[in-house]
Amino acid sequence: MTVDSPVEFQDEFDVVVVGAGHAGCDAALAAARLGCRTLLLTLNLDKIAWQPCNPAVGAPAKSQLVHEVDALGGEIGKMADRTYLQKRVLNASRGPAVWALRAQTDKREYAAVMKQIVENQENLSVREGMVTDLVLGNHEEVVGVQTY
Repeated sequence: MTVDSPVEFQDEFDVVVVGAGHAGCDAALAAARLGCRTLLLTLNLDKIAWQPCNPAVGAPAKSQLVHEVDALGGEIGKMADRTYLQKRVLNASRGPAVWALRAQTDKREYAAVMKQIVENQENLSVREGMVTDLVLGNHEEVVGVQTY
């Protein structure tokens, strides 16, 4: 939706993150910790950071991303350390170039602890909602979201 006249929004935020999975939680936390007024939208407040299928953090491709996010101050690696049930080094019989760490986490504890972290973060508001449209300004820039 493109608007030509000023729009009156319910609230104003610098950053809106849609989805409260692994990436959404870390993105919202990063923005809030940088001082941005941040909104994290999720379809269900009871499913923040929920791991629906495989409650694992790591493996050959994902462990590299987890290390990078961890180095940038993210939470996913810390959460895996706090809530793991089992950790394994994968491909241990091969060379170190293909070693990867995988942590099986307690999915309920992981979600509960992450929910507590995002709900207590300064500059971060968490709300239940579904984005149905982007609100665009005069120059096609995103100036807001429409939710249901």
